[in-house]
Amino acid sequence: MQVAGKNAIVTGGGGGIGGAIAARLVRAGARVVVADLNADAAAAVVAALEPEFPGAAVAVGADVADTDRIAELIARCETEFGPVGLYFANAGVMGGVGLGDDKDWGVTLDVNLNAHIRAARLLVPGWVERGEGYFVSTASAAGLLTQIGSAAYSVTKHAAVGFAEWLSVTYGDAGIRVSCLCPMGVETALLRAGEHSGDTLGMAATRAVTSAGAVLTPDEVGELVLAAVDDERFLILPHPEVLDMYRRKGADYDRWLAGMRHYQARLLEGAGGQ
Repeated sequence: MQVAGKNAIVTGGGGGIGGAIAARLVRAGARVVVADLNADAAAAVVAALEPEFPGAAVAVGADVADTDRIAELIARCETEFGPVGLYFANAGVMGGVGLGDDKDWGVTLDVNLNAHIRAARLLVPGWVERGEGYFVSTASAAGLLTQIGSAAYSVTKHAAVGFAEWLSVTYGDAGIRVSCLCPMGVETALLRAGEHSGDTLGMAATRAVTSAGAVLTPDEVGELVLAAVDDERFLILPHPEVLDMYRRKGADYDRWLAGMRHYQARLLEGAGGQ
């Protein structure tokens, strides 16, 4: 998939990984609708691109977990640029620490999973009719390995991986391509949420990620995402070591679970000592 000349929507595009993906797409010749709950943040991303790439991106403030707002994003892309060729379901939330409550689970499920499902429902029929389309899901290494700290985050990221797999299996032969981004640490506000939570389990969650491997910049991840889309590669692993961890998990689940409990205990001890 060459992105030059294509039309894309990037959710959670007001900064972090989404902002980096949007900028990379524009620089590669795509036209982009940058969507974010924070309309000012989305506008800032577009404003930074405008001098060099006038008219190549538009900003929209929207709750991208809402079906009506997703439909409006798609209509805006069609009006400004033409049919949506690529959809980057990148918006995400961390979820509360521990088991959380029903409200917390509802929001986390909506943003991290249901937003992907609702977008696919609106886009897939047209993509099947045209014989092409590309859905990129931002999940997390937590969707393959589990995240210490937030049950809602870990479970919804597992579900996002599963949904991306299902899309690929079900529609891959109809011309629809799917990629699933599963990074570990990326220097974003989301990464530091647990660190600033004041909760020992939340602090341990951040430390679990920052101590497991390099913390990448969003731009580094954006570059890797576009390379994977160019190759039409399903699993995007900015941290290659995640694949080795995933293999070890599958090879001996009980040993992996015991190791994770031990790792969590050490992290909690360190967090409690701050």
